[in-house]
Amino acid sequence: MNDPRTPHRSPGSPTFEPRPSGLNPALLRNIDALRARQQDEDASAGFQEKLAAGVTAFTGSMIFVYVHLAILAVWIAINVGAVPGVEPFDRTFVILATAASVEAIFLSTFVLISQNRASRAADRRASLDLQINLLTEHEVTRLITLATAIAEKLGVHEAQEPDLAELQRDVAPEAVLDTLEQQSQD
Repeated sequence: MNDPRTPHRSPGSPTFEPRPSGLNPALLRNIDALRARQQDEDASAGFQEKLAAGVTAFTGSMIFVYVHLAILAVWIAINVGAVPGVEPFDRTFVILATAASVEAIFLSTFVLISQNRASRAADRRASLDLQINLLTEHEVTRLITLATAIAEKLGVHEAQEPDLAELQRDVAPEAVLDTLEQQSQD
């Protein structure tokens, strides 16, 4: 059976074409690389991070809600005297309130730990996006310069448009950041 993620040759075609999935092989390689990177990051997480992620995943599920509803219903039924033969042990529900408060403290801590880890991952992705965008901007600027030179050599009228001169200038990320910071302070 053929792997739909690998390129194949069409009959009589000397070039590679994407498989029927419609995805470019380079895109599939990138997806695989990012997935492998995520798996490596997950594998390198310490016990505490894995525990926090597991607890957060469970507490964010409907099973957790159903378990709590069942426990709460049984607790209330016992303590209002609705269960024959079982003596109420928390008539004022103080123990229930205390347990719920302690649980909320721990659950919020686990959620914060998981959010911190997710935030670090998002920061890494944002940095990668910025680097790729800067590289892409540089490459596009070079392509515009090259295309303009070719157009001038061929006598194409559009090569003289004033917008092209501005597009041929490299973007200085520091200047953009300085401008954004200045505008946010105003």
